[in-house]
Amino acid sequence: MTERRRLADLALLVRAPAALSVPGDVLAGAAAAGTPANIRTFGIMGSSVCLYWAGMALNDYADATVDAVERPERPVPSGRVPRRTALAVAGGLTAAGLGLAAVAGGRRGLVGAGALAGAVWAYDLGLKATPAGPAAMAGARALDVLAGALVASRGERTGTALLRGAVPAALIGAHTYTLTELSRHEVQGASARLPAMTLAASTATALAAAAPAVAAVLRRPRPVGTGQPTQRSTSVSTPAVGDVPPPTPARPGFVGAGRYTALATAGAALAYLGTYGAAQVKAVSKPSGENVRRAVGAGILALMPLQAALTARAGSPAAATALGAAHPLARRLTRRISPT
Repeated sequence: MTERRRLADLALLVRAPAALSVPGDVLAGAAAAGTPANIRTFGIMGSSVCLYWAGMALNDYADATVDAVERPERPVPSGRVPRRTALAVAGGLTAAGLGLAAVAGGRRGLVGAGALAGAVWAYDLGLKATPAGPAAMAGARALDVLAGALVASRGERTGTALLRGAVPAALIGAHTYTLTELSRHEVQGASARLPAMTLAASTATALAAAAPAVAAVLRRPRPVGTGQPTQRSTSVSTPAVGDVPPPTPARPGFVGAGRYTALATAGAALAYLGTYGAAQVKAVSKPSGENVRRAVGAGILALMPLQAALTARAGSPAAATALGAAHPLARRLTRRISPT
């Protein structure tokens, strides 16, 4: 086996491009905590990517017998990657993720990464096939968001940091829960009721993500100086003695800035619903295993515009725009390596 072939099989094992859906969890949590991007945040992003890849390798180690029947083309059941190698890759990536989190975020970083690693290993080795499986996977994604909030809020109490990240963690967790339920029917297909229910849930998630930012702009009064006449009028360019010039509004108070945030939030939420929703509509019309699998793949990558919406809503539209721009790249890459 050539080195190039070996690397390609390892990329298939860990579903390498799908990891692009991971950094946005951390970014959304950090933005909610008030610090969207710094060196610590990027370190936690790298840690989360390592733990995601570890989970994919561990999944194939644990599912080797099932995949031999349902997905014999996968690297482990096909024999291209020995099962013990998959376990070693999972262990090495987990250690790398924990180490990177400790370096980037200190004790808080290690606490967040440790909880996430525990959730990943518990899901793959025991909870995946049980009724608790979807909740365990949703919890892992929520923990990823909270890890970003923890590191970004180093000067605050742990409870306060977790509270700041609670909303994006809940919405990303809700998306992951329904997506995991859908993924259980990738091979055999499902009744049309299941993708219809996940479509309704993703619609509610998109509305919950975008509505507060849009409503805030609609409720915001026009500031003085944007068309409303004032009572004082003078042709003198300098103020008279005793006059106090009106205070300049703080930057977040500018109507233009608020509209930009609202537009970025709404646009990202629409992108989320457009990509994932369209795939779910096809699964509703024909809930075959192939269509369900495509919907699951779309749902994994749709996390990116959902994360962008939550990041923009927290007041970081520029970071959200950069995250949203990576979504088309991820979709192109997953045409070569399936995210499922």
